[in-house]
Amino acid sequence: MQRWIRVALSVLCAAVGVTAIAGGAALVVGATTSSTLGGAVPDRAFLGGSPFPSYLVPGLLLALVVGGTQLAAAFLVWRASHTGTVAAAVAGFGLLIWIFVQMVFIPFSALQAAYFAAGLTELGLVLLGLGLVGRREQDRGGRAAAL
Repeated sequence: MQRWIRVALSVLCAAVGVTAIAGGAALVVGATTSSTLGGAVPDRAFLGGSPFPSYLVPGLLLALVVGGTQLAAAFLVWRASHTGTVAAAVAGFGLLIWIFVQMVFIPFSALQAAYFAAGLTELGLVLLGLGLVGRREQDRGGRAAAL
């Protein structure tokens, strides 16, 4: 994986991971207290029709699963581990799944669009890092050669 891709992917995964942990913590605090943390916790009415009576479990899932996979991917990609690319793909797909499910219950917001774009960007960087997308030209034998 080229250095610029590795750096961009690890920084993006780290940023998403840290903010997922912060968002998950806000949901847990909001679920265990009466605080909305200045509007950081969505209205409980959005949980209607969901399997959750409060934001406690979604907050834990956001912090531990989404945030945890993102930070693990950031660490593994940064260290150029042979499992880093797979970890980043898992983290990117996990983020997209989180946003899809969230949009079933919570009306559209700019944050959902931003995190959806972050997940797509992570997956795009994984594809670039694997050499599966990019510019190609024909070599003298007529075969496509990656640049």
